[in-house]
Amino acid sequence: MNYIKLFKPDSDMDIYGQNIMDHYKNPRNVGFLEAPDASRRETNATCGDELVVSIKMKGQKIAALKFQGHGCAISQAAASILSEELVGKTRKQVAGYKFADMQMILGVPISERRYKCAMLGLRAIQKALLK
Repeated sequence: MNYIKLFKPDSDMDIYGQNIMDHYKNPRNVGFLEAPDASRRETNATCGDELVVSIKMKGQKIAALKFQGHGCAISQAAASILSEELVGKTRKQVAGYKFADMQMILGVPISERRYKCAMLGLRAIQKALLK
């Protein structure tokens, strides 16, 4: 998979933490797409984080992806990073993304407590594309 950021355990942790904060404070692709081909609302019932994703397709590939939501830095930054990472990917490629892929994309270790936060955006996108 073509990752925007790669996880390097000991060397660049501060840089990757800064990347999370940058995407949290300056999220990319925020909003709603007009007449999306797919959309989905997901909520993390544990903490109340919420996302709505809207997706435009060109054939089997994602042409545009936007999100709107609220929650912790991990859930919102992950959605922002995914909104850049997944454009151009096929439904099948997106369906294959797992937690290990999210850790690589985010570039920081994700604790068990933050698992649902990190996966919220990916879950919403995958479920939207299943319809």
